[in-house]
Amino acid sequence: MTDSNDFGHAITDSGQPVVISGWGRSPYSSSTRIDFGDTPGRYRPETLARYISALPPSNRIIARGLGRSYGDASLCAGGRFVSPDDLSQTFDFDPATLRLRVSAGVSLDEIMRRLIPSGYFVPVTPGTRYVTIGGAIAADIHGKNHHKDGSFAQHVTRMQLVTASGSEELTPADELFWATAGGLGMTGIITEATIQMRRIPTSYMKVTTERTPDLEETIVRMSSKDEQFQYSVAWIDCLATGSSLGRSVITWADHAEVADLGRKQMRDPFGYSPRTRLTAPDMAPSWLLNRASIKIFNEAWYRKAPVHAETTETIPGYFHPLDGVADWNRLYGKPGFLQYQFQIPFGAESVLRHIIERLSGARASSFLAVLKRFGPGSPGPLSFPAPGWTLALDIPINDPRIASLLDGLDYLVAGAGGRVYLAKDSRVAKDLIPVMYPGLTEWAEIAQRADPEYRFISDLGRRLELRKLPEPKASLLGTLATRNRRGPN
Repeated sequence: MTDSNDFGHAITDSGQPVVISGWGRSPYSSSTRIDFGDTPGRYRPETLARYISALPPSNRIIARGLGRSYGDASLCAGGRFVSPDDLSQTFDFDPATLRLRVSAGVSLDEIMRRLIPSGYFVPVTPGTRYVTIGGAIAADIHGKNHHKDGSFAQHVTRMQLVTASGSEELTPADELFWATAGGLGMTGIITEATIQMRRIPTSYMKVTTERTPDLEETIVRMSSKDEQFQYSVAWIDCLATGSSLGRSVITWADHAEVADLGRKQMRDPFGYSPRTRLTAPDMAPSWLLNRASIKIFNEAWYRKAPVHAETTETIPGYFHPLDGVADWNRLYGKPGFLQYQFQIPFGAESVLRHIIERLSGARASSFLAVLKRFGPGSPGPLSFPAPGWTLALDIPINDPRIASLLDGLDYLVAGAGGRVYLAKDSRVAKDLIPVMYPGLTEWAEIAQRADPEYRFISDLGRRLELRKLPEPKASLLGTLATRNRRGPN
């Protein structure tokens, strides 16, 4: 399959399918990369649109950025994938309006390296800066400031989308805009976007840390103090039991003013030089992160945290500590891991406690368990954040009990009116999705109008049948309602 572009070269299939995975290193999938020849970064969206329209309807395609979605959201078995960084590159920042027009393949890492030294910051960043703009919109990523600033797509003023019928420019007034925000690439391929950036007074963070003895105190402290700070997050020890269940280390932060800096920091108040200090071994044994080692780590991490302290930290140190370890996903060994992230509404804190009890009782090992408070959600029908609490934890998948444990937790989450994060999922039951995401039918109808031949579909979309799900079964809704009335058991 070829298509000429403006430079006389051709778009082709790269040849043999390649085997790829998400960041969790499981599952794997085989697909063919669309090859832009030896001039990456010079192909315009119109060229890609012509290529896609010429494909037979049975050919499937999905965009894949830096591969940081944990499960199968960027996989397309037997189909094709395109990397947005192969398309024409745009980076146009207007300091007067704080708007950045940027290609979808540009990463948050590149944006930060180029703009933080001049006093500008991205509106939302997740726990890694190795995310493309296209991926940030497609997953509608959130960060530690969701309670204040919402999700990433709420700071996008326009985007360019290659659909099955051509290239379209979208704004928040368009229904396809919000179907794309959180739509995980299944409405088309994002090629460019305009982002509303923000000014920052320095490149440092003023951080307040508190250690809490249990989950109840964690919830009380976050509920009472989060609104005082721009950023908030809690690390939870999910292996603690009894009176220490849910003990946490909470960190709140704001961008530091110059007056907050030490003498050495004042010499370069906008200095920004993130570093990779370690590289995980390629063949880490699967037993490296087990319950015993993680329990030791959790105990040490909790004990070293101050009961209360105020410090000044770098942006990488506060937002992206794991980025300092290259290929840290290798630490889980060859079997890989999954990240289980869910949201439950305010008022369902008893369910949150029960889930943590179940995790602790099942001896589910996770050294990375993070709790945040969400503010109002976005208009995106498949956007994950909604008012309430969200807990994310990395779990090795070398334990055969994990599957049944998480299946049970899914029902607790859905019964409480919550949802799992599809950008990180690789195993939730498809029948629960219309319960967790009431806007699914609306999204599927918009996606059908934009892509009537189902060209844009991922392994996740096929596994969950997102484009063709029936209405929720009354029996399932009845079961969830009954569980909710009785409370967790």
